[in-house]
Amino acid sequence: MMDISDVNTRGLVLLGCGKMGSALLEGWLARGIAASSVTVLDPKPSDWVKSQGVHVNTDLPDNPAIVLIAVKPQMMGDALPRLLPLGQGDTVFLSIAAGTPIRHFEEVFGATTPVIRSMPNTPAAVGKGITAIVGNANATPQNLALAEALLSAVGQTVMLENEDQIDAVTGVSGSGPAYVFHLIETLAAAGQAQGLPAEMALQLAKATVAGAGALAESSDESPSQLRVNVTSPAGTTAAALEVLMDPDTGFPPLLERAVKAAADRGRELAK
Repeated sequence: MMDISDVNTRGLVLLGCGKMGSALLEGWLARGIAASSVTVLDPKPSDWVKSQGVHVNTDLPDNPAIVLIAVKPQMMGDALPRLLPLGQGDTVFLSIAAGTPIRHFEEVFGATTPVIRSMPNTPAAVGKGITAIVGNANATPQNLALAEALLSAVGQTVMLENEDQIDAVTGVSGSGPAYVFHLIETLAAAGQAQGLPAEMALQLAKATVAGAGALAESSDESPSQLRVNVTSPAGTTAAALEVLMDPDTGFPPLLERAVKAAADRGRELAK
């Protein structure tokens, strides 16, 4: 259970309330954060946000416990200046913006400001996300615990050792849902090519990927062992895996290249 006393006393500011911001806000309110302690800053707040009892586009609290930055990187130039009075204090700045390094927030808000960078992913929208977290030298263990509690409202969290790891996280879990969606697309198309109706092939592909993911997450056995369990010698699965596990043309080299491409792009964006 998250410790929300500090947030309910001092307040929380949510800068940007699109899909991810709204998912977080819904999770916080469900876990006991008082709507009256939340201030949302968003140029086009949805009707849902306006109906939650939170403060929308009002004055900032004097010394909020945390500011969560959930705007796109290209919008930060316009959005961040309003938050400048909160820098250089004990308000924590928690960013979920891709490609924006901690040093950028230190330059904007001051070198002594506690800054935490995180990388969530889109399954957060259904409470099934996973978010990686890393703080600067000013972020205390209590600050990190608060960030972890807030982000756990939409799924699991992991704590990184250093910010350099965030690009690898981007390549695996940040961009990863798109790889899985593409797997579903191509698996369905392959089923259709073998004579299944398109709608049925898509239903089979979706349920298979979702079910296998749930089994992998809940099982005590490793994914490698689960794969072995379902593979009869010289059977149908073995025939397919011979193609997919090919060291030159299969999943191993393909996914290594894909994750590296995403991580490399993340490094470029952060420059």
